[in-house]
Amino acid sequence: MAPSPHSPGIVSGRLSREALAENFADIAPNFTAHEALVAADRCYFCYDAPCTLACPTSIDVPLFIRQIASGVPEAAAMTILSQNVLGGMCARVCPTETLCEEACVREAAEGRPVEIGRLQRYATDALMARGGQPFARAASSGRRVAVVGAGPAGLACAHRLAMLGHEVVLLDGREKAGGLNEFGIAAYKAVDGFAQAEVEWLLGIGGISLRQGVRLGRDLTLDALLADFDAVFLGIGLGGVRGLAGAESGGPEVRPAVDFIAELRQARDLAALPVGRRVVVIGGGMTAIDAGVQAKKLGAEEVTIAYRRGRGRMAASRYEQELAASVGVRILANAAPVGTVPAGMVFARSDEEGVPGEERFEIAADQVLTAIGQVLGPVPEGLAVAGGKIAVTGPGRTSLARVWAGGDCAAGGDDLTVTAVAEGRDAAIDIHAALMAA
Repeated sequence: MAPSPHSPGIVSGRLSREALAENFADIAPNFTAHEALVAADRCYFCYDAPCTLACPTSIDVPLFIRQIASGVPEAAAMTILSQNVLGGMCARVCPTETLCEEACVREAAEGRPVEIGRLQRYATDALMARGGQPFARAASSGRRVAVVGAGPAGLACAHRLAMLGHEVVLLDGREKAGGLNEFGIAAYKAVDGFAQAEVEWLLGIGGISLRQGVRLGRDLTLDALLADFDAVFLGIGLGGVRGLAGAESGGPEVRPAVDFIAELRQARDLAALPVGRRVVVIGGGMTAIDAGVQAKKLGAEEVTIAYRRGRGRMAASRYEQELAASVGVRILANAAPVGTVPAGMVFARSDEEGVPGEERFEIAADQVLTAIGQVLGPVPEGLAVAGGKIAVTGPGRTSLARVWAGGDCAAGGDDLTVTAVAEGRDAAIDIHAALMAA
């Protein structure tokens, strides 16, 4: 095992490459054709379709499942992608257990819903395997739109604008497009470079120029964009992370969980990626679960996810919590972080609302991953802010004329990939209407 330069307890090579390959294999492999037909046959094809109502992108779920049952998965994919152009990734990462599948009539009647997410993946993968871009562009409108941020919201916005005939310049500060789909999703949910394959497929529509390594506020300004383009969409995500109070030097390594996940997602050799022997993750959302599970799968001997409120208040779904438990991750609720000590973390026993009491206890750790929230970076001058995010009305209209926003950076969303896609798509439709009316 190779030591890390940061802490003697953080080393690489805890597991063999064979064990790592098994640990990071696809968590929900695609259906075979027969499996898809069996799963589709369980659908009641409800007329009022509560599953569709529960989908942030309003996919016609009964229709696409009926198309799979009829043996035309490519048609099912078009039903999905017409509403959610990132339907392939959403099929992999959406918390379907709290959205469409929770609303499924089978769930209410039997406690086992139709496997909508896996059926969606089956259909979209079938279409993407054929190659080519199935959506055609409208005649050129002569209008140019800048889309800042190549995450789910920006990609969905850019694709819909291109479909409507506009020229789009997609600007992103990182070396790869995809946003959280590329850098922030657990590796076992999107294997074999799927995020990049989906981006390349999406850009195949044409009319979208991708410029990477360009960041708003560093390399360009909003005023300059408004001078060069007819409209601007901001899908810049949340660039900052909340720090952990009380972290002392000389204690365990403390780093943001999002950085740990991004490093893992971009690692060419997981055996070379260091991880602590004892890892503590602070937080109760999906990022905390993803970080904790992946630390365990990398070879950490002990992983504890500590959440300051009651377990029922965790943002991570019950499915994700059970996944963590299944690989040996301990979830400790009512534990408010107080600070670090040389041997680990100090916590206060807290109530259901996260208010710390007098009782203190320690958890041994040589690595602490913080997943206690992300924050918006510097806001371009003139944009109103609400709740720490860009204020928007309707389909993403900001306080500045000709500027729209969507995804995690915009107020009012759920910070989900599928919600970001819906907001990017709807903003594009509104931008189109505004440009055509001008």
